[in-house]
Amino acid sequence: MYTISKEFSFSASHKLAGLPTGHLCGNTHGHNYLVIVELQSTNLDKTGMVVDYRKLTFIKEHIDAHLDHKHLNDVLDFNPTAENLAKYIFDLFSKTYFQLIAVTVKEDATRLARYTPLFGTGKMTNQSIAEKINENMT
Repeated sequence: MYTISKEFSFSASHKLAGLPTGHLCGNTHGHNYLVIVELQSTNLDKTGMVVDYRKLTFIKEHIDAHLDHKHLNDVLDFNPTAENLAKYIFDLFSKTYFQLIAVTVKEDATRLARYTPLFGTGKMTNQSIAEKINENMT
């Protein structure tokens, strides 16, 4: 199995809803975010790569156009926690990049959230896995 990752950065502000009164993250504040996408494949393409890194520029273009130097509460329709951002970015790009297995969002050097779907790219459900197991047992 081959795994690659690529990092993208952006700066943005946000404030988190639903926190106790006085919680610092309930105030408007900002981060210099780092987004790490991970792609995985059992096979390499004809050039010996999982994916050519240059083919991932679409992710950076989207981040720059829609998230960089924005107030995330104004451009997203969910509470912009690192966890929610990781899932949002995964969901946004997993159909374009079928090898995508995880997205990590770092707010700083000590805080990060990583989203990985339960079954790889989410193409298999509990039922389909059970069916495959049953097929192999008969």
